[in-house]
Amino acid sequence: MNNPLNQPKAIKLFKFNDKFKIPLIVSGQGIFMFENKDNSIPCTFAFYNSDKTDGLIVEFRLDGVKVNRIGHLHPYTDPLNKLGLSNLNGAFYWFSLDSQNKRFYAGVGEARLDTVVYEYQLENTKDNKLFLESLDHIKVYDNSTSLKPIRLIRDPITTSIPMLVKNTNDLTMDDVASGNYLPKPNLSAMSQKLYDCIGGVKFVLDTDDFPDFSKAIEYSIINPNGWCYKKLQDKSREFNPDKPNLLETYLRITLGENNGESPGIPYVMEIWPIGHYSPIHNHAGAEAVIRVLHGSINVSLFPFLCGSKDGVRNFGNLNFNKDNVTWISPTLNQTHQLKNLDTSTETCITIQCYMYDQENLTHYDYFDYVDDDGNIQQYEPDSDMDFKEFKKQMQLEWSNKLKII
Repeated sequence: MNNPLNQPKAIKLFKFNDKFKIPLIVSGQGIFMFENKDNSIPCTFAFYNSDKTDGLIVEFRLDGVKVNRIGHLHPYTDPLNKLGLSNLNGAFYWFSLDSQNKRFYAGVGEARLDTVVYEYQLENTKDNKLFLESLDHIKVYDNSTSLKPIRLIRDPITTSIPMLVKNTNDLTMDDVASGNYLPKPNLSAMSQKLYDCIGGVKFVLDTDDFPDFSKAIEYSIINPNGWCYKKLQDKSREFNPDKPNLLETYLRITLGENNGESPGIPYVMEIWPIGHYSPIHNHAGAEAVIRVLHGSINVSLFPFLCGSKDGVRNFGNLNFNKDNVTWISPTLNQTHQLKNLDTSTETCITIQCYMYDQENLTHYDYFDYVDDDGNIQQYEPDSDMDFKEFKKQMQLEWSNKLKII
């Protein structure tokens, strides 16, 4: 089964005849991800064999993606392709080379089938397979001065990538065959670690010592004297200081300390009243696992974080219910928006877990988000209250309510 999270290794660049040479991790396959700093200027790169006698030349232009084989007169043209470079801020690009299926994909934003703008299928011949398998490095052309490599991923794109994770004990043969669920073992090692920390049967909100915890939170949200009610009011300017918006608020209740291995404290219980939502934001290249503890949350995915008033359309949307788990990797599901839909009947409470993988040495301590004016802003993940203190506060408010009744 294809693992979409396999080894998202960072690119290593080498000088080669005054041009960059990027070795493929596996000959004949992989995903090349890059930025183009000036999208008015086309950018060109090529996949070559070892002696540069054969290869593919790839050009990203404003009007589309052009692919040619060296020495051949007929280009590999996708008649439906009309898009290449984007005029939207924040856009980045990718090209997938697949020798096993003899297929090319190109896209804008996250590397996945949802963002494809170009597709070409070669004939299923032995010669085509041998040709593609001979390609072992990428060369960026000298005139592509605005092209900046981001990442090289070992495996090509072959299938859609599910948002919903299933644990081994819940996974059926039909689940694997349908591809509607991501098996928990297919998560990266870091995300599996996070999953194991919050995926157990005893990791629940309503416990024996406080069976009405979720009810107490609901009461605190609607009670004008409640801590949750007041804190949500205080946070109405958090993401847009000049435009208070109560609905664009949620509460962050943190578990433990920041050990320098994540953007903010790695374990956060987030509280989403009905109709409340986050701005569109990304997650600093971190790994993450999100589990719903109470209610349901709607997640919309975006190809990239767009600094534009009109923004960019979402490509994925799914509702997650109690005990459902979703995930984020450095290259997938990074940019999203969460909302407790207006049609919901109860507050949503999630546990969000973030951690950088071992290759990430940057540790960018912010989530970037899009404000109401279309500008990208920084948000430093903070804590509204420590979990132990919050639980005591809810117990106090709930006991006072019961005394009144």
